[in-house]
Amino acid sequence: MRTEGVFINSVGVYLPDRVSTEEAVAEGRYDEEVYKASGLTGTHVADGISALEMAVIAAGRAMERSGLDIEDIESHVHSGVYHQGPDGSYPPAYILRELGTGNIPSLHIRQGCNGMLAALDVVIGQMTGAAEVETALLTTGQNFATPLIDRWRGFGDSYILADGAAAAVITRDSGFAEIRSLNSGTLPELERWHRGDEPLLPPRDGSGREVAVAERAALFNEREMSLAETVERISEFDLSIVQRSLVDADLNASDIAKVVPINQDGRMIEYSIMGPLGLPMSRSSWDFGRTVGHVGAADLIISLDHLARTGEVSPGDHVLLLSQGPGWISSAGVVTIKEVPQW
Repeated sequence: MRTEGVFINSVGVYLPDRVSTEEAVAEGRYDEEVYKASGLTGTHVADGISALEMAVIAAGRAMERSGLDIEDIESHVHSGVYHQGPDGSYPPAYILRELGTGNIPSLHIRQGCNGMLAALDVVIGQMTGAAEVETALLTTGQNFATPLIDRWRGFGDSYILADGAAAAVITRDSGFAEIRSLNSGTLPELERWHRGDEPLLPPRDGSGREVAVAERAALFNEREMSLAETVERISEFDLSIVQRSLVDADLNASDIAKVVPINQDGRMIEYSIMGPLGLPMSRSSWDFGRTVGHVGAADLIISLDHLARTGEVSPGDHVLLLSQGPGWISSAGVVTIKEVPQW
């Protein structure tokens, strides 16, 4: 999808206290061999603050940076990976109530770590289609601080889960980055990779179930498709989405100044993204991302905020955003930096 006249006006980030992987190794929560091999150096852990409360803080920061009034927001899309409040509640409404917006449309996206690009996809449609939205707010927040999730080992060796939130204000008139293209796709034959043999019916024993994605994936790789074949299919599929977005933006891989993937083991990023694109790891945001942990759908905005604040991207630079989610979902978009944001 080629995009014109849609901009990222501002972004906002909230990260709680950081915990280093060295601390986790010393306490026996993380394996030293995995730590040395993955290159992941830390994560962020929330204490007593929910995903939605962190999302409100991030949204407030994005709004303050934008210079807009909260009444200017015409649409809101929220994405979450894990618990976003009691079952039966509506998370976006909580955020809008706390921010004090008007009675605007809102959506709740459940695409896992692909959530923010999925939300952006929706908003682009609202802005370029019949809705004629001029200003929209995207939010996401994650809190994995629960006995039902092992943030260090529960999602495999490639990730350390992190708590935090991010937000973005998307506008039609101007912004520090223009969205040039965005494409998404689903690889449904890998649906059971994250579900395993777990039933589709709701829990019947009245107790919470530990979320053990790594175990589900191992079961899938043992019974249905080898890990090597799974990784190969994912790599080919993700690259096809990336290529579509590069073509739609009238760019080659060599034109990309920075690649912003989700925060994971650097070997995965190099094997599946940077190597096939013919780009060195120095052109990725991994050196920063490995210090943050995997904040679900917030990773891309957190890294983009860092690149803008530290001057690692300049006007005219093209940035490739790439995320994935269970299902298997993949999205890729290209943004061009138009100016150095005042913030």
